[in-house]
Amino acid sequence: MLLNRYYDGVEIHREDKIIYARFLSPHRVISTCPAAGGVREDIEVLYNHQSCEPTKHQTMGDRIIKILPTQYRQEVATRHDLPADRCATLGTAANMRCAGFSSRAFRELEVVAVCTGGVETNGGRVGDPASVYESDGRFERLREAPPTQGTINTMLFINRELTQGALVRCIVTATEAKTAALQQLSVPSRYSTGLATGTGTDQIGVACRLGDIHPLRSAGKHSKLGELIGVTVQEAIEETLSRQNGLTPSSRCSVIAHLERFGATQKDAVAQINALLSDEDAQLLKNNFESMNHDPLVVAAVVALVHLRDQITWGTIPQSCLPDLLYTMTAQIAASVSGRYDQFDQYRRLLYEKEPHLNGNDLTHIIYIALASGFADKWRFE
Repeated sequence: MLLNRYYDGVEIHREDKIIYARFLSPHRVISTCPAAGGVREDIEVLYNHQSCEPTKHQTMGDRIIKILPTQYRQEVATRHDLPADRCATLGTAANMRCAGFSSRAFRELEVVAVCTGGVETNGGRVGDPASVYESDGRFERLREAPPTQGTINTMLFINRELTQGALVRCIVTATEAKTAALQQLSVPSRYSTGLATGTGTDQIGVACRLGDIHPLRSAGKHSKLGELIGVTVQEAIEETLSRQNGLTPSSRCSVIAHLERFGATQKDAVAQINALLSDEDAQLLKNNFESMNHDPLVVAAVVALVHLRDQITWGTIPQSCLPDLLYTMTAQIAASVSGRYDQFDQYRRLLYEKEPHLNGNDLTHIIYIALASGFADKWRFE
């Protein structure tokens, strides 16, 4: 099915588990394709193919793509009547029907981004501990195998010719746009307590139409091309994550959403908070946890503490400031739950006995104490 035609140079089609771009005029392509990666000028089709379901599913195609990428490309291309030796491929477990699309134009310049994405199981932060070491054509396992499902794939199309250097720079700009989208959604790494900057299996393909007398030389943030790349990629990734994972700004207004990178779950949070409450308050909280979990002022107080924790971890704020910050910010959390800001000093004193730590379990536990203290007071003075 033809989805759209852009700048009379590329058609975007979707069929079953594949989205493919058929070039109507010659393009220069750079891609991470295992079978036809690097910079090429003989590519006629760039496609993104779903090879399995996102969770606990491995098909024959999913296995082949890892060990026989050329055979995988041949099988997919044949199935969809595409020229295999003229295809650059991206593979994923994401649903093609959840793809995000964005296009922007300025004067004679046009940029189109088509992205698929999932980050719930494979989001990671650059520099997280690796799971494999590659040597002599083989991969040595260093730690437990990570989930392979969870990938952000980006296809980017530009209607002007770029130098090879500028084409490479597009990948840098597009990657920054991807990371900006994840940052704004506070997507957690699944391999550390940091925020995700991508996934472990992200792929990209960028195509620029050939034929200009003066190819564009800049795709960085100072150039209009770089701006259009940033806007389109970020919009397309935000759209696909909304459709695939339900990740939106409003869905991230959640206490648990900002604590999950420290191992928090809603079930565990309710259990720990309830253990600090009377039986009556515990039942009331159990029935109304979502109201507190999504309360904007409560979320804001938790987010502020988590961000300060990051700043201390990164060395921006001295470690010696931790006790004052922790006691003050947890008091803010308690007051935001109860609405009793006149009790602020009491909440702060309540936590003096707790030795401050930044590791995940201690941080979440002290936040649970603050939530419980605030909830216990919420109706006490009615």
